[in-house]
Amino acid sequence: MKRVYLVGFMGSGKSAIGKRLSFATKLPFYDMDTEIERKMGMSIPRIFELYGEAYFRELETEFLRNFRDEYCIIATGGGVAMRRENREIMRKTGLVFFLNAPFRDIWRRIATDKNRPIVQRSTRAELEKLYYDRKPYYLRAGHFKVETERRSLLDITTYIVFQINRLRSDD
Repeated sequence: MKRVYLVGFMGSGKSAIGKRLSFATKLPFYDMDTEIERKMGMSIPRIFELYGEAYFRELETEFLRNFRDEYCIIATGGGVAMRRENREIMRKTGLVFFLNAPFRDIWRRIATDKNRPIVQRSTRAELEKLYYDRKPYYLRAGHFKVETERRSLLDITTYIVFQINRLRSDD
C-alpha cells in the first residue's frame, strides 16, 4: 500500500479529510484537481470550457497512471471512479476510501461553489441524479466505505488512520 485515495461525490469532504490525514500520518497530501490545474496552468472550469469534460477525464486518468511513486494521500476528483481503468489503478496502487456523505449534506456544501462547472450548469435535481448514478462506482472503487453523516472530521480521520495503520502492520 503506497497511496491512500479518497473517492466520493464533490463536496463529500475528500480535500478536508485529506489534509487532516496528511497531518496525522505525516504523508504528503495531493488534491488531484489542484495538481491538474497546476500542470495545465488553468482552472478546472477553464479546462472544461476550452477542452470539454472528456479531455478533463483523460487528464485524471493520466494523473493516476503517471503520478510520482510515493507514499501519499490523494483526494480524487468526483468523477474519477466512473472509469474502470481509474478504479483498477487506484485499487492496485493503494487503499481506496469512499467517503459516503448524504446528498443533502453535499448540496449544502456545493450549492454556491463557483469553481465547480457542473454545479453552475445543473439543477439540484440533476446533481442529485448524478450523485445516485455515481454512487455504485464509488462503492466498486473503495476498499472501505466511510460513513460521514453525523461524524466529525476528527472522527472520520481517526477511523481512516486506524485502517491505514492496521493494514500497514500487515505488510
